[in-house]
Amino acid sequence: MAVKGRPRNFDRGIALEQAMELFWERGYRGTSLTDITSALGINRPSMYAAFGNKEALFREAVALYSGKLRGPVESALRGESSTRDAIAKTLQAYATAFSRPGTPLGCLVVLSATDGPDHDDPLREFLTELRGSLQAGIQLRLQAAVRENEIPETVHIAALAAYFGTVVFGMAIQARDGATHDSLITTADMAMTVFDTL
Repeated sequence: MAVKGRPRNFDRGIALEQAMELFWERGYRGTSLTDITSALGINRPSMYAAFGNKEALFREAVALYSGKLRGPVESALRGESSTRDAIAKTLQAYATAFSRPGTPLGCLVVLSATDGPDHDDPLREFLTELRGSLQAGIQLRLQAAVRENEIPETVHIAALAAYFGTVVFGMAIQARDGATHDSLITTADMAMTVFDTL
């Protein structure tokens, strides 16, 4: 009797990319196991053998997505000598990532919040922590700016970081709703007027 397993041509890396795009486009709840196995071209036992359950696959897909996004964002946040330029480039990097042709629009991590699991679900906590890490990175850069006398120490750094985080999250939703790259860049640039008032 033959033992069922993954197809010989199964490439786990490619399958994970496909799952990432599926979750990115449809959200966690909007993606069924049938959707996943159909897109990956495998049966359920093969999916379980390769990735575990749906939640485990989603976590891995989100990690892949975050890794792809992290490079250009961290480069922007750390690569500029002035904090203003660093944050401006960071917002622009997000605007570009959210509106890139050939990929789903918006942000997998942000948009999963709108269709995600219940409040007390570990998956929601996982996503909340990922979104918080964005704000934390901006806050660290702002704290450095205070130490380097780029901005006054009287500025409420946590609130300012939360503001820029909110701009990023809003751009993700705007992108999903069809906002163009140019309009997102304009939003990012307008957000920097708050920094200029400091």
